[in-house]
Amino acid sequence: MSRIHVSATVNGEPVEFLCEPTQTLLDVLRDQLGLTGSKEGCGSGDCGACSVTVDDRLTCACLALGAEMEGRSIGTIEGLAHGDQLHPLQKKFVEMAALQCGVCTPGFLVASKALLDRNPDPTETEVRYWLAGNLCRCTGYDKIVRAVMEVAAEMKETSR
Repeated sequence: MSRIHVSATVNGEPVEFLCEPTQTLLDVLRDQLGLTGSKEGCGSGDCGACSVTVDDRLTCACLALGAEMEGRSIGTIEGLAHGDQLHPLQKKFVEMAALQCGVCTPGFLVASKALLDRNPDPTETEVRYWLAGNLCRCTGYDKIVRAVMEVAAEMKETSR
């Protein structure tokens, strides 16, 4: 099988990579680009641990093909922080203990940011609905939802 050359943008930076036609975006990110924050939990798009954004659309990286990323803009957990400055969601997840083992945390953070980018003032129901595609076996979800709600409230307050 011949490899495919792909030029894309990952976390705001131009990248190029070669991939097999059947190689998932998750495998490209982890194995070729060294971005190991996204995790493979299920490989079937059911758990959300591999959540990334592709052209600002929340995507399971285990279901997307690397070869389909030509010219696309990809956002991963590694792109949330700016240097040593954590994103407000990352800070709040730590502050509120909205994480435990950490396998699902990158996916929850990427999904939460995607939600707040689209809807900066979500209701609790909207947060729970949006995050329903991300599974966690440790936290019970309440701390995660509360963390997202608090960040939304803080962002709303600072935008006034």
